[in-house]
Amino acid sequence: MENTASPVSEAFLNNDEIEWQPLSLTLVEYPKGDLLGKFFAFMSLAPFGIGAGFVTLILFRRDLHTVTFFFGTLVNEVLNIILKHLICEARPLSRGHLYNEYGMPSSHAQFVWFFSIYVLYFFAIRLHHINNNSIISALWRIIIVGSCLILSLIVSIGRVYLHYHTTAQVIVGGIIGVIFATIWFFVVHRILTPLFPQLVTLKLCEMLMIRDTTLIPNVLWFEYTTTRQEARARGRKMAVLKPTQ
Repeated sequence: MENTASPVSEAFLNNDEIEWQPLSLTLVEYPKGDLLGKFFAFMSLAPFGIGAGFVTLILFRRDLHTVTFFFGTLVNEVLNIILKHLICEARPLSRGHLYNEYGMPSSHAQFVWFFSIYVLYFFAIRLHHINNNSIISALWRIIIVGSCLILSLIVSIGRVYLHYHTTAQVIVGGIIGVIFATIWFFVVHRILTPLFPQLVTLKLCEMLMIRDTTLIPNVLWFEYTTTRQEARARGRKMAVLKPTQ
């Protein structure tokens, strides 16, 4: 009988011929027993949590500004990959085949600083005119922006502490993230935002239920009050239509 096994199947039968390559996208190593290193390892996963949050917001809110913000993070990552392959600077510590990609600039630092500075601009410029006299609103802004900046510092320090990057690689990554966040916010705020009202009228945007909430001061409060009013109206309507016992 003719052997029809594929080369891949034969390779799996002989494990000595296989070179295993791990998917190290979310794999973070830290010194065993080092609690601070373990903390930094957990915090280094923050970009993946932020990315998951973006996807969730886009699926459930369908807001154009959220889409453009997320698209900016993707462009930022592409820029980081291009710079790494142009500079070709190695990481400070190589662990076999796990982390053989380049380290300059740090992608983690570039990502978190892009995200934090964009959030800072959003609250300082886009929302500067909303509820300025509200102490609670101002406090929430300080907490959100401060948390983002602290997260960026922790992730950046952790990349050096865990020997994934040199200090220079993290600093350069952070600077590039800040610069690109400034550029991208200007593009979104000055160029793309005025086009949002026209974009949401496109057939594709209507099919995907993409919306523009730029002119709504407080989207959460607007959605809350609108939903409550609609629920009350429907409740009164059902009470009227309900047959008397």
